[in-house]
Amino acid sequence: MRSPLRTLAASTLVLEAFVLFFAGLVAKDLSGLSVAQAVGGAGVLALLCLLTAGLLRHRVGYGIGWALQLAMLATGVVVPMMLGIGALFVALWVVSLVMGTKVERERAYVAAVLAAREQAGTAGETGTSGEGAGTSGAGAQGTQVPDEGAAAS
Repeated sequence: MRSPLRTLAASTLVLEAFVLFFAGLVAKDLSGLSVAQAVGGAGVLALLCLLTAGLLRHRVGYGIGWALQLAMLATGVVVPMMLGIGALFVALWVVSLVMGTKVERERAYVAAVLAAREQAGTAGETGTSGEGAGTSGAGAQGTQVPDEGAAAS
């Protein structure tokens, strides 16, 4: 199963690449940059965003992603409208990292609960389970998880 953190971060970088490319086309008119400078600079940043999306399988990819967010903000020095767009993408990047981490943590919790439930079910079949029928004490925070067999009785 794919990592939600990686999926959200990669989606943000790919979207940012498209925005950077099209912003480069507009930047030539909004700044003193030549067409080659504006489109070339934006194209390089867009290409770096796409390459970094592929590097997110490694932790270094996230560091490069942060550097690209700073570079996006820095384009606001040359094209002031890019400061707002850069701030929007920094916020989107932070939300992607926070929510992706949260979903991964919740998936790990659910997997642990299911594994404990399965282990309790196996122990219950051999008659060595000391737990009451209908619940599994597998919650990391002390929550009781209903057993599927309890609903049938």
